[in-house]
Amino acid sequence: MRITSLNASWPGSVHDSRIWNASALKDQFENGLHDGLLLGDSGYACRKYLMTPFLQPVGRGQERFNRSLCRTRVLIEQTFGVLKARFPCLRFGLRMRPEMAVSTTSACVVLHNIGILRLDVVDVELEHDNQLHIQDQQVLAQPDGKHVRDHITRQYFNN
Repeated sequence: MRITSLNASWPGSVHDSRIWNASALKDQFENGLHDGLLLGDSGYACRKYLMTPFLQPVGRGQERFNRSLCRTRVLIEQTFGVLKARFPCLRFGLRMRPEMAVSTTSACVVLHNIGILRLDVVDVELEHDNQLHIQDQQVLAQPDGKHVRDHITRQYFNN
């Protein structure tokens, strides 16, 4: 539940994907500086490093992929819930100048992370396999996210 990347510099209400598209983290993933996969909702474009749900799943494998993605993504939603519960000003909206809202939001995230590090909130450990098979590594080298998502679905969800 630790927040590792924050961009609070957009005043007002802005769609997550707009912030993501302008982020340094996206550029880092695009340039291959990070290994692994990110999970996003249907508001994001599917990329080789960013898995999104099938909009209209066809078959059991795609349905299972979507359910699994949704169950895993719930952790970030829970993190936002814990952050807003810890700092009600984030839940009810900040009534201040945009510059102050940026500073306040950033401070809340830093304090939240300190709380997590001090075990103020129960830490959730996930079991995961960090080992990628050779075939998976070859597929992840492909430029098309939909190709990667289809491979993951065939390999792990079509049982």
